[in-house]
Amino acid sequence: MTQKNLFKNIPQEIPEEIFETILSAPGVIIERILSKGHASPDNFWYDQERNEWALLLQGQARVQFFEEATVELQPGDCITIPAHCKHRVEWTDPDAVTIWLAVFYPD
Repeated sequence: MTQKNLFKNIPQEIPEEIFETILSAPGVIIERILSKGHASPDNFWYDQERNEWALLLQGQARVQFFEEATVELQPGDCITIPAHCKHRVEWTDPDAVTIWLAVFYPD
């Protein structure tokens, strides 16, 4: 058995986004992502091989989809991003740590 609290062990300073693998099994990866004022680089788009389900646990964020709407996320909001759906993180709260739980899975 492994126990972990997603709200603990958060560093005071987060100069770069932090990606921590919580669980990895065949075809599935679960990550905790910590952001604080981070965004994807200009003109950068994620184009992932796997589907992604992301839950915003704490903080605020905006995710922009290529040639589509931008989605604003508050704590408790979740989104499903199909594989190869181009997207980028447009903004995360610069004044508070944003905690994401992301699950990557195949079709």
